Amino acid sequence: MDSKQCCVKLSVQPSRGLLDEKFIVLVQSVPPGLQLTVHALHQCEDGHSWEAFGHYTADASGNVNVSEDPSLGGTYSGVEPMGLLWSLTPIPGSKPGLRMRKMNVQTPMEVTISVYQGHQTEGFMDQVALAGVVVERWYMAPGVRRIPITEDGLTATLFLPPGPGPFPGLLDLWGGEGKLLEYRAALFASHGIASLALDYLTPEITMETGKMVDNKYVEAAYRVLQQHPQVLDSRIAMLGLSLGASVTLKMAAYSQVVKLRCAVCVSGSHVQPVDGFLKELLLFCQSEKIFQNAGKTRYNEENQVMFRELLLPIPTDPSLKVDVGRLQCPLLLVVGEDDQNWPAYESAMDMKEMMERAGNSHLLTVLSYLNAGHLIEPPYTPHFEQFLLCLVFAVMALWGGETLAHSRAQEDAWRKTLVFLRENLYATAAENPQCNLTFTELQM
Repeated sequence: MDSKQCCVKLSVQPSRGLLDEKFIVLVQSVPPGLQLTVHALHQCEDGHSWEAFGHYTADASGNVNVSEDPSLGGTYSGVEPMGLLWSLTPIPGSKPGLRMRKMNVQTPMEVTISVYQGHQTEGFMDQVALAGVVVERWYMAPGVRRIPITEDGLTATLFLPPGPGPFPGLLDLWGGEGKLLEYRAALFASHGIASLALDYLTPEITMETGKMVDNKYVEAAYRVLQQHPQVLDSRIAMLGLSLGASVTLKMAAYSQVVKLRCAVCVSGSHVQPVDGFLKELLLFCQSEKIFQNAGKTRYNEENQVMFRELLLPIPTDPSLKVDVGRLQCPLLLVVGEDDQNWPAYESAMDMKEMMERAGNSHLLTVLSYLNAGHLIEPPYTPHFEQFLLCLVFAVMALWGGETLAHSRAQEDAWRKTLVFLRENLYATAAENPQCNLTFTELQM
């Protein structure tokens, strides 16, 4: 195509938005029937680059609408409005086991969307694009306030929604890698929920003393949230993923301080010693009670380890699992049926049986997703089937899931989690004016 004969127009709307907000990619003013590749490129804060692309054919008017037209190939196929985000993969030559995480939520995730002539699959950096635009995806909406928390020895960050409040609160716990991860809490605050991201595995106090925290540490975080003047003290939820789900269940069932309005557990299990806390839980995972099942550990043909069967079958000993029959608040379980890291689905079914016997199953909601893996994150986050875990030694762990099914699960689970939280944390929808506002509307 002669550039003098055609001036390609590329637009992405909205060009600035929240991570969970859909955008529309439109290519215009190209010859009808022209083959095009729409390409997305993102460089993470760790320096690694990720890309996604779809193959399209311009219609009779010389247009391609990614929200309506099917991709004929690439990293995704079919009509996938957000395929340019959820199918992002490390560029060729990257080391295996990478994971994309936003560490600085005060800056946007920048993605360069470009259009190339022909159906290309590689060498994008060596080609000249017909057009390109940079889009911004934010975890923090305009007006969200980020407040580091260090009181009571905590390593945490509080995110407050725009406006005077008061707001319902949420205590946000991630999994077994540790570190203070803020992006999910920031996104919840962008939807009107004051959220406290808590590092409970590698906080400064643990780094200084070498001692793991106990339940009082999590209770101190709960009190910080509860006593904040812009937080509704009787409307606090707790959300945990993976190991964070284990902590969430333990606190919800046994803490005399943490009184939750509701709880959300993603890709976790109730299997853990009833006595003790984090130290005992991790010792249990390293003990003979688990590693007597080491022969059940499976490896695929790429030598990736699958840990899920270490906890199977689910124990019948009541001292080895949280008594969810004690729960007095609504509980949402989100599980992927192809989780290869943790037996989340089997754990959910056992918790369901326990709550049915205890008479509190009316409090339970289970979202179970076929062919979804372990790490179920906010929507349009790329699927990480494998990840390099540093335990006693480095091991490539298989988290499971098929990319398309996992992406669908993330989008559906996020939407239903927000609904679950709103139903349980707000008396009426009118109390949450931020719930349906877009990024642009919050800027006004």
